Amino acid sequence: MDQLDIVAEAIQSEFEQASTARDQAYQRSRALISLCARAIRAVHREEWETADSLIAQARDAANTLVDGVRHYPALYFAGYTQDAIKEFVEANLTYALIRNQPLPSPQELNAESNTWLNGLAEAATELRRRILDIIRHGHSDEAERLLDNMDQIYSILVTFDFNDSITGGLRRRTDTVRAVLERTRGDVTTSLRQAQLEEALEALEARLR
Repeated sequence: MDQLDIVAEAIQSEFEQASTARDQAYQRSRALISLCARAIRAVHREEWETADSLIAQARDAANTLVDGVRHYPALYFAGYTQDAIKEFVEANLTYALIRNQPLPSPQELNAESNTWLNGLAEAATELRRRILDIIRHGHSDEAERLLDNMDQIYSILVTFDFNDSITGGLRRRTDTVRAVLERTRGDVTTSLRQAQLEEALEALEARLR
């Protein structure tokens, strides 16, 4: 029975360490999500220096989060951990898409493949907000570029026809991207037609002068 006490104490110590790691991971996840939300807001406001700073802070926070649960697979793959990493992916991809830069890979963002894809899906929906901001000031080629990006992302996402246990619920987010894409395409088309009509009226007015 002496051996039982020794084993029990070892397990007790192991569980205490895991519990501490879990508490830290939960807190770090919330902090990371907050940084990413602020970064995306800065991107939409074109506050590029702020966005750069927040994304850099988010990268440090993401690395700290992952390092803290590296030896605890159950905590690493827990919903709150992967959700936070997904938000980090979303912030980085939103930044890259809007600034027309290459997309950082899952490896560059230290993210699982399914988490990266889900972050990509959410980044695609963020483009709608950017496009609407643009067309409020008149139609432009930039709105069409971003719409084309949304279309390409959806075309890629729809090819991942696997069970949700593998993709992390990607199918639902892909359906959301499709709905957002269709609404946004309608908005961009309306904006283009309005711009064409205004150009025609201006040309007519110029001829009548």
